[in-house]
Amino acid sequence: MAKDSTFENIDVLVLCGGKGTRLRPVVSDKPKALADVGGKPFIEILLDILASEGFHRVILGVGYLKEEVKNHFQANPRKDLKIEFSEEDTPLGTGGAVKKAKPLIKSDHFLVLNGDSLASVDFNEFYQSHLDKKAMLSLALANVADDSSSYGRVMLASDNRIASFNEKQNLVSAGVYLMRKDVFDFMPAENSFSLEHDFFPKITEASYGFVSDKGFIDIGTPERYRQANRLFSK
Repeated sequence: MAKDSTFENIDVLVLCGGKGTRLRPVVSDKPKALADVGGKPFIEILLDILASEGFHRVILGVGYLKEEVKNHFQANPRKDLKIEFSEEDTPLGTGGAVKKAKPLIKSDHFLVLNGDSLASVDFNEFYQSHLDKKAMLSLALANVADDSSSYGRVMLASDNRIASFNEKQNLVSAGVYLMRKDVFDFMPAENSFSLEHDFFPKITEASYGFVSDKGFIDIGTPERYRQANRLFSK
């Protein structure tokens, strides 16, 4: 499947509305999405990858310091991507942020990314697996050899269906999800909730994992932020 057409009509939602409390010691003056990594705002690194994969339309879920994110793209418009904003006035959690963006999502299947992590996923294989399984939700998973306690841990059944969450496993969510649009019909009635804790465990029957051996990085803590800077500075 050609990268210039496969994802042309697949919307992407990037969740970048969190306060980034743990990152404050090293990034205190801007939202996490604009944290400088290797001389470039982290969100721009994510968007470069999405554009290179053939995605055309991106929705940024913004909340904390959202005007800074909006101002950044007003001052630095991208010609390769159409960018829209789903704005939170109060914190909604990851699930609430996805639910809030529903009116902007046009595609039957859509990609959701955490705005503070970067996974090396083969998007073509991931999307094909999602379609082949007829999944409502597909999660990109990665093996984390060291302490995985701060990530969403997952156990898979033999057919790669999600068996359960929060197990003592090294298989963790890479913060990359493919969702079928009817996923909204099954979300909690509340406006504010967590995908990982309040929603995903309730739809395991329609959820599958896609294991990537390419790893991922995130900038959610000072140490991981420094690791990401060392990596991208090279």
